[in-house]
Amino acid sequence: RIEKINAADSLIFQTEKQLKEFGDKLPADKKASIEAALGKLKDAHKSQNLAAIENATNELNAAWQAASEELYKAQAQANAGAGQQANANPGSSSSSGNDQEVTDVDFEEVK
Repeated sequence: RIEKINAADSLIFQTEKQLKEFGDKLPADKKASIEAALGKLKDAHKSQNLAAIENATNELNAAWQAASEELYKAQAQANAGAGQQANANPGSSSSSGNDQEVTDVDFEEVK
């Protein structure tokens, strides 16, 4: 019983911290789902209703999972766009300056 209450307290703290850190990067609907589930968890925690804590915890975890998938997709798209831009300018690759061009030449042996 105490473990679930303490875990809920920890989850509330972590969620509030993550919302402050990542809230502006979350889609509005996903953020609203997280905040709604967080409110339910806070209420369940105050009343120390273990069944409600468990339900709210599951709802909050599901909301975070959905939001994380959105963030991951957005990050992957941003990285793909950056990769395409980098490949668009192949002549701008950096070189160390030690590259030597090798040329085959015909030669005559002089005696």
